[in-house]
Amino acid sequence: MTEKTILLVEDEPAIREMVGFALSRAGFCMVEAGDANEAHTRLAERLPDLVVVDWMLPGTSGIDLARRLKREEYTAELPIIMLTARGEEDDKVGALEAGVDDYITKPFSPRELVARIKAVLRRSIPEEQSRPITVDTLTLDPSSHRVTVDGAALEMGPTEFRLLHFFMTHPERVYSRSQLLDRVWGRNTYVEERTVDVHILRLRKVLAPSGCDRFVQTVRGAGYRFSLQA
Repeated sequence: MTEKTILLVEDEPAIREMVGFALSRAGFCMVEAGDANEAHTRLAERLPDLVVVDWMLPGTSGIDLARRLKREEYTAELPIIMLTARGEEDDKVGALEAGVDDYITKPFSPRELVARIKAVLRRSIPEEQSRPITVDTLTLDPSSHRVTVDGAALEMGPTEFRLLHFFMTHPERVYSRSQLLDRVWGRNTYVEERTVDVHILRLRKVLAPSGCDRFVQTVRGAGYRFSLQA
């Protein structure tokens, strides 16, 4: 399974180090931010799978950051776990009403945080998005992060996997390079549009021995589409 990326928004370096070590051991990739402004920069670079945010941050508070993320279309579905020293019931209720998915009171154990993250991630993946997708002889399983052709496994990078998953869930429609960057790489991503061409070529190379590369079609002057039709 591909690494899940966790954005930790926490101004205390010692906590960032502790959480980073725990997440790395659990197989997660952690991205750090020390305040809300830096968090927005990280989110613009790439959308993570989950955000862990401290309530008390310099400048904009963690609870205000959570509210803002839930208001914006791009981040509205992003799972959020709140870290805080505030353990009163009213604070917990306020965090949940702001759209936070879970709430952990300091001090906490790294094992508990990892367990909570895994639980929230399981809940946040819609069942229909975790089901295997089959097109002709090609099958993609989001849960196990496997791609097979007639049962034989194919090896591909995480970007090619995301690209194929998007194509297989959006067949017959033409997408421009900029649309693919937005939907697969993330909004406001800082890569050139020609990057899409590179990963399309890599994806086709993996699919070519089985003949499934014919499904990934170039539409001259418009972009790419995934189609069974010639």
